[in-house]
Amino acid sequence: MSVLLYRLGVSSFRRRGVVVVLWIAMLAGFIAGAAVLSGPTSDSFTVPGTESQRAIDVMTQRFPDVAANGAVARVVLVAPAGTRLGEAAEAVERVRDRLGTGPHVAQVSEFGEDAIAPDGRTGLLEVSYRVGREELSDADRDAVSDALATARQNGLAAEAGGDAAAAPDEGAGEAIGVLVAAAVLLITLGSLLAAGLPLVVAAAALTVGLAGITAASGFTDLNSDTSALALMLGIAVAIDYSLFIILRYRQLAAAGYDRPEAAGQAVGRAGAAVLFAGLTVIIALAGLSVVGIPALTQVGLAAAFTVAMAVVAALTLLPALMGWAGERLVRVRRPRRESVPTRVPMGRRWAEFVVTHRLAVLLGATAILLLAAIPALGLRLGFPDDGAAPADTTQRKAYDLIAAGFGPGVNGPLTVVVDAGTGGDAAAAAARVRTLIDGIDGVAAVAPPIFDTSGGTALLAVVPEHGPTEAGTEDVLDAIRTEAGGAALPEDARVMVTGQTAIDIDSSAKLRAALLPYLALVGGLAFLLLILVFRSVLVPLVAAAGFLLSVAATFGMVVAVFQWGWFNDLLGVHSSGLIVNLLPVILIGMVFGLAMDYQVFLVTRMREEHLRGESTDAAIIDGFAAGARVVTAAAIIMISVFAGFLFSATPMVQSFGFALAAAVLFDAFVVRMTLVPATMSLLGKYGWWLPGRLDRLLPEVDVEGRRLDDRTAAAASRRAMTAPQAAPVAVEVAVAESKQTHPRK
Repeated sequence: MSVLLYRLGVSSFRRRGVVVVLWIAMLAGFIAGAAVLSGPTSDSFTVPGTESQRAIDVMTQRFPDVAANGAVARVVLVAPAGTRLGEAAEAVERVRDRLGTGPHVAQVSEFGEDAIAPDGRTGLLEVSYRVGREELSDADRDAVSDALATARQNGLAAEAGGDAAAAPDEGAGEAIGVLVAAAVLLITLGSLLAAGLPLVVAAAALTVGLAGITAASGFTDLNSDTSALALMLGIAVAIDYSLFIILRYRQLAAAGYDRPEAAGQAVGRAGAAVLFAGLTVIIALAGLSVVGIPALTQVGLAAAFTVAMAVVAALTLLPALMGWAGERLVRVRRPRRESVPTRVPMGRRWAEFVVTHRLAVLLGATAILLLAAIPALGLRLGFPDDGAAPADTTQRKAYDLIAAGFGPGVNGPLTVVVDAGTGGDAAAAAARVRTLIDGIDGVAAVAPPIFDTSGGTALLAVVPEHGPTEAGTEDVLDAIRTEAGGAALPEDARVMVTGQTAIDIDSSAKLRAALLPYLALVGGLAFLLLILVFRSVLVPLVAAAGFLLSVAATFGMVVAVFQWGWFNDLLGVHSSGLIVNLLPVILIGMVFGLAMDYQVFLVTRMREEHLRGESTDAAIIDGFAAGARVVTAAAIIMISVFAGFLFSATPMVQSFGFALAAAVLFDAFVVRMTLVPATMSLLGKYGWWLPGRLDRLLPEVDVEGRRLDDRTAAAASRRAMTAPQAAPVAVEVAVAESKQTHPRK
């Protein structure tokens, strides 16, 4: 692998014009494809194999108007204290008329007695649209805003929730994260030119990735959050992968290699680790498809494609740009005078401390992770609705007014589908089911049934006493399925419960059930891949165990902040009392990939020193000292990019950004840079043990670049034979990288 990547690096460096032209052509092609093929994104969320989804499928056939997945707006009107809303009927009708001006409006509910709450002051108007949320136009949202203004001008308090409510302005999270990343690059690399190259590479990779995702939306329904999550991960890995290669290139150039050779060696060595780390991220993200939820599959494949573009850009476009940058990219250092003492780098001092106090460090790091993981025991999964919006938004105000006036269950009604079966009497079956449901504890009301055109299927709207995200509503759902499902109905009759609340509960249950199997799949994959790379059994076990600890600690912090409300004011976020049900599975996939990044970049350098004959502790110290600076910078960049999404106006995006930032913090600094070297030091020479038979069976991937060492040494020998007087210089250059990047005391 290292030799092939070496050739790719040299070729891209020398033929940089061709490479840049090919990338420009690819960018133009993908952008043109996105412009021509793009389609609307969707907020639809299907959960195949669940009862709620089967009920939706029946409704789509029997009640096409009801199950059209059109957007909905809910406008709440409140009369002044001491008056009743019925006294302002003319004002309400003006509000209804204004709501109906939206170009995609299907209907606006009537203002009758059913639309007024028991307090007499609160009323509810519902607007149904012919299109989904993402297809709503600005004119539709403007009509809702104008209706609210009309109500307020007539002395009524008014708020709007649902799909057509005014969308909050998005924050500048991505820009802030990238600016911080640029500052870290400038500090790490020491020049604007060097710091700019990773940003250019990231921009090219992300443009291709996002354009490809946009073009794919013309062939399949993509969730509206797919691009945001792909962007979140793509920015971080593209910058990090470029940073790894640039630092290695500059070290090699400073050690005496000419620039094309330095580029080839950098891509062959650091690029091998980049390729392997990128593959682990891609496999983990693509593995999200095994969960069986289309939205997760879309997110996983989209993010995997973006990461793949980041890897390709780092291995091809970056060497070409390094060639264009010329000598200015290589920072030339003047040799130090012998009288000036050399300061021991912080990375080496930390590694020596960890090795010296390995047992105490191991126990301390483990204790930190376990303590951080404790809140994860109270994890509650769900899907955020308007009740999870910030308190100052109109969506949240409308949600609270509905709960106060009509009862919390009105915000999340359940829909019961009664299919009477072949020749069955839907009216009698619906009446029997309605009576049963009405007697269930926690049910506030059951609306009269409505029937399809054939009269064989009925729909019942059930209003729980509790809000859609409360445990009491889940109990009501279970009771309806148990008692109504066992009603005395014909054999082929069916009773199914659906609605957004039921879909959220079913999807959360399915994701909880998939969490451990997916975790086992990813952990097992990590173990096998690391055996292949490090040719060791215990090193992969340590890596997998560290991954599990970092995931647990991350879950704990996410629960503490977004479920319990810790540090909300400090971080500028809002806790909803539950965690987005998609987050744990997606987080496992992403954290796995990021964890393997740091594992590969650090431990391959340790193994490289071990293969050169050093003892385990010396190899740990030298390898850590060589990789600590770049891993630290890479981790800070990732944390900055992910933390930038805390400035988003969308709570779900905030939670993903915080979770990924916390995951990198725990995994890079507590696990990879503390727990792993301490454990490897305790294991000693046994850490590198691999059964002989397994050693013979496994292919050699050469992530450490040993074949490049052999190639360089052979080239030096040939030069020495033809020019004996240059032999000392040739040999010195052959090992210069080791001496330059791994100084010994």
